[in-house]
Amino acid sequence: MSIVGRIACALAVTLAALLPPAAAQSYPGKPIRMVVAFPAGGIADIYGRIISTRVQEAWAQPVVVENRTGAGGNIAAEHVARSAPDGYTLLMGNIGTHAVNVSLFAKLPFDPVKDFAPVALVLEAEGLLVLHPSVPPVTVPDLIAYARANPGRLTFASAGMGTASHLAGELFKSMAKVEMTHVPYKGNVPAITDLLAGQTSLLFATLPTVLPHARAGKLRAVATIGAARASATPDLPTVGESLPGFEVNNWIAIFAPAGTPPEIVRRWNAEVNRIMRMPDIQARLPAEGARFPPNTPEQLGAFVKTEIAKWAPVVKASGARVD
Repeated sequence: MSIVGRIACALAVTLAALLPPAAAQSYPGKPIRMVVAFPAGGIADIYGRIISTRVQEAWAQPVVVENRTGAGGNIAAEHVARSAPDGYTLLMGNIGTHAVNVSLFAKLPFDPVKDFAPVALVLEAEGLLVLHPSVPPVTVPDLIAYARANPGRLTFASAGMGTASHLAGELFKSMAKVEMTHVPYKGNVPAITDLLAGQTSLLFATLPTVLPHARAGKLRAVATIGAARASATPDLPTVGESLPGFEVNNWIAIFAPAGTPPEIVRRWNAEVNRIMRMPDIQARLPAEGARFPPNTPEQLGAFVKTEIAKWAPVVKASGARVD
């Protein structure tokens, strides 16, 4: 081959490397599925549908929401992990599917890091530590002192083994060096019902589910459980202000199968960031006890790894295990 021919060939290869694949250029060319790992009506489902509707409007292609529940979100996550990495099947996962379950389940049918391409963090749900009014403490230091003086007397409810409410309690026990008895329920509703009846002492819950009861005087709000004070309760301190390092974020995020073209991942990330910044979305987030942190796929990937490392010892210490 002549020098000119070799130069032309090299230029062609370089240009081909710079141009996105044809599949990414024509994307989306058919309906997209957003698989939600949880039942209809929950915050993951609600925002999965909001995002899907607005992406559909912007891209002129149907985005169909499909709820695949069961096994703590594992059924949906495994399905997406084994789907074609072409951008037409996405997962609305959460702290369970991508941070906790890898330590909780003895045989997880997917790898939360290797089998997925992180797309975008959708939101972080703010949480609240509430006590039954019959329990004396009114602050986090009071609660720690009371628990140490009465080992095992306090009971903390949860929505079930391995849920964020359970692990928040276990993290509190570990960091505060106190003994409390875990009482698991089958969901938030029965956990809150028994707390209101005084059957348990306290609960770490998403803010919207318990704040009305606290404002009505039926429960005592002690602190929020995120890194920063909640927008709906700015005068209420965080647990971390008294117990440095304590932070629980019940987050949801979008993931694609590993190997999905980076151009498609970046397009979805930009669209999610655009939608979540819309004024009407920003206006509704505080009332729902949630916040949206603008983010990139790389930031979500790093965050997932940090969360896996954070919760592994907590799950182990709790003794929770699903075979």
